[in-house]
Amino acid sequence: MPTAKPSLEAPDRPDLPDVLPYRINGHHVVVAEPVLLGAGGRPTAQAIQFLRECQSHALTVTWSLRRADAAGHIPPAPDFAFAPLHHLPPPSGPAAPDDWRRAHSYGQLYYRQGPGFVQIKDCRKPDAAVRLTVDHPDLLAAFHTCLDPTTLDDLSHTEREAVSVLAAEELVLVTRGWAVSLPPRIRHWTVPDTGI
Repeated sequence: MPTAKPSLEAPDRPDLPDVLPYRINGHHVVVAEPVLLGAGGRPTAQAIQFLRECQSHALTVTWSLRRADAAGHIPPAPDFAFAPLHHLPPPSGPAAPDDWRRAHSYGQLYYRQGPGFVQIKDCRKPDAAVRLTVDHPDLLAAFHTCLDPTTLDDLSHTEREAVSVLAAEELVLVTRGWAVSLPPRIRHWTVPDTGI
């Protein structure tokens, strides 16, 4: 009976969005350029998607924050707050908010997928930690649609209302006409898994 030959290929790499230049070595991702975050719009939504997917795969990420473009043409969005992002890997460097590094821990916000629902655990505010089950079809569809950055103009009236409800709970970030879901899908659990 023939025996299977061991694979000489490297293990599969996680499927990360192709929106930022990065290098990956094992479980460590290094983003090559400072990330424009806080100006809002598409670049911010895509950066959040990238960091969320790194968190989802339990990857260590080294990245630095850029709050506006080099010429200052993209000012910070007036309504942008970093606090809802503290569950994501914090930036390094002088532009990094100190409170992000202090507040961050793995598993603060995540979702688990069920048949016809998602269950979300949100511990970003320790004194107001919640578990939510999103099973309403419109809310569930909006949550899944916004896993990829989406313009509000591309959503139906019902979908925009659903995004508004999710944004009020800080489960979707809406900035300058773009929406992106914030919770990562946890694929790697701490030991013991009750830790998150």
